[in-house]
Amino acid sequence: MGVLLCLSGNPAYAHTALKDATPGPGAKVAPGADVVALTFGRLKSGTTPKISLIGPDGTAVPVGQPAVADDSVVCAAVTPLRAGVNTLSYTVISADGDKQASAFQFEVADGAEKAATPSACRDLSLSAPDTGSGGSDTILGLDRTTALLVFSAAGVLAVGGGVLTVRTKRRTRHTRSTADAERERHSGTPEAS
Repeated sequence: MGVLLCLSGNPAYAHTALKDATPGPGAKVAPGADVVALTFGRLKSGTTPKISLIGPDGTAVPVGQPAVADDSVVCAAVTPLRAGVNTLSYTVISADGDKQASAFQFEVADGAEKAATPSACRDLSLSAPDTGSGGSDTILGLDRTTALLVFSAAGVLAVGGGVLTVRTKRRTRHTRSTADAERERHSGTPEAS
């Protein structure tokens, strides 16, 4: 029995659990919050957390690309939150490589206290949420750089194809003209057109 008591101390957490959030689970905040922040234990370096937000009407709330501060705080810009219950979902990779995914709800209500942007997020340059109004960093679902390269290559191919077509037609006309002149010279009579 003594062995069991020694082994049954505080549980060891091998995974990174959510420690804090702004807005937090079950919180009530004023409308207009435009940054969400989630605090965990250490996160795996070089991984990009995922955050999604469903608004009170059941539609997706645009969320910018999450950024990590201090190896443990995930910050993301969101379109200003409207009144009602919102559901925030997240996926992160802990320092030990395990994927953590969960969700929680919070309420946006008139008269509630405004959610303060955590200090860890204030100095970050957060990307704006994609609102579908043309301010996005994607074109036809491709990141901007890839899309521009694809369009440039297509333009070069189109221009190159046009140049080849013109050269081929000119060459064909020149070859016909030369052949007609040779026939005319050998026959001694001009051909009727």
